[in-house]
Amino acid sequence: MNQPAAPRDFVEEGRKLFAGPCDFIWAAAKIDGLPPMGPPEIAFAGRSNVGKSSLINALTGRKTLARTSQTPGRTQQLNFFALGERIAARDASDIQNGRLRLVDMPGYGYAAVGRKKVGEWTDLAHAYLRGRASLMRVFLLVDGRHGLKEVDHETMKTFDQSAVSYQVILTKLDAVKKADQAARVAETEAGLRKHPAAFPQVIFTSSELGEGVAELRGAIMRLLAERGA
Repeated sequence: MNQPAAPRDFVEEGRKLFAGPCDFIWAAAKIDGLPPMGPPEIAFAGRSNVGKSSLINALTGRKTLARTSQTPGRTQQLNFFALGERIAARDASDIQNGRLRLVDMPGYGYAAVGRKKVGEWTDLAHAYLRGRASLMRVFLLVDGRHGLKEVDHETMKTFDQSAVSYQVILTKLDAVKKADQAARVAETEAGLRKHPAAFPQVIFTSSELGEGVAELRGAIMRLLAERGA
């Protein structure tokens, strides 16, 4: 009699994946400057200074892979990182290496630059989200100290209309009192019910302490498995 297969441990598989090589490969300031499509992509979006770059560094176990700054608006383009085992490039333009790409997006909302520049970033982000067939999911980062703001809801409406798969990740758990953390998650999940395309599960993370990082790696690994990648 055949024994049922043991359930996959996506958290452990995710740990192994993110322990592998990860390198910056491309930066795009305009939509016609995007890299050729290759491996599946996941993107990190959110308000300026919400902690996108810090979370990418925490996921990959590196301190300086993605540049971080206390100044909102530091990320001014779409930054692509290749994650996973690399193979020898066929030529100088070959960037198909890696199992997964991570995309660090410019923040929306306040930024220490002019309104025209912020508008350009917004247009770039929306064009990327609408037209990227290799994009598996957007992780929308929300500051866990404050929860969902109107600007987050407006962004999620854009995702809903564009049929973009997205999931909310709360950040800065270390700055929220332990007694308030469950309530913040519940409030966020309640807010997601207004958005039909939102994935219902919220993950609360701390890049500083590593809380929730393993769970997020596991969620990403599950996505790859479902895609057959």
